[in-house]
Amino acid sequence: MSATHLPSDCAPSDCAPSYDAGEPLVEARFTVTAEAFPGLLSRVLEPFAKRGLIPDTLRAARDGAVMRAEVALHAMPLGMVHLVAGNLGQIVGVRRVEAMEGRVVRLAA
Repeated sequence: MSATHLPSDCAPSDCAPSYDAGEPLVEARFTVTAEAFPGLLSRVLEPFAKRGLIPDTLRAARDGAVMRAEVALHAMPLGMVHLVAGNLGQIVGVRRVEAMEGRVVRLAA
């Protein structure tokens, strides 16, 4: 499995995550529909953060008791897409998770 991490001596704004050179990177978009509650957005971002991934866009909107959050990354290891989607589906109150893979950004070496 591919490992991603930020070096411990690196400020997040100065360093990008490092990936195994052999893993293809793809564009990815996740849409989460869940019961709206305080803390939902931080829980949605957690599966990305724990893998050293920084989303390029985050959009969220509440409609009554339901919130829809969309997280997009321009480049994400292909093998992590289903892992992140699975983690998102385990969040309490989540009704639906859609994961979409886009074009390949970088092929394996």
